[in-house]
Amino acid sequence: MSFDAMAAAVDWLDAYRAGDVDTILRMYAEDAVIVCGCGCTKTITGPEGHRAYWVDRMIQYPASRLDNLQQAEEGALISYVVPEGLVSAVLKFNAAGQVAVHTCGPAN
Repeated sequence: MSFDAMAAAVDWLDAYRAGDVDTILRMYAEDAVIVCGCGCTKTITGPEGHRAYWVDRMIQYPASRLDNLQQAEEGALISYVVPEGLVSAVLKFNAAGQVAVHTCGPAN
């Protein structure tokens, strides 16, 4: 069975929309890097950093509906709506199917 990055991205958004921090954190590799360009650009690493990032995201920037989903190199490009507008995220997955690199920012 092959890994479906687009299905994983939809699962990621579903967990985000549900406010399910624990589920979304299990989707990330322990050494995953999050580069968030929403507001000022920040780089987040480590399990504690990931948890703090996601707790804040779910409170300050709750996601609502899916806008777009496309295959991307090593993963998926997913766009979704937050109260401030549209955000695009690229999720790159490792061989185990976990998010290894997550980059996001306001969609153009």
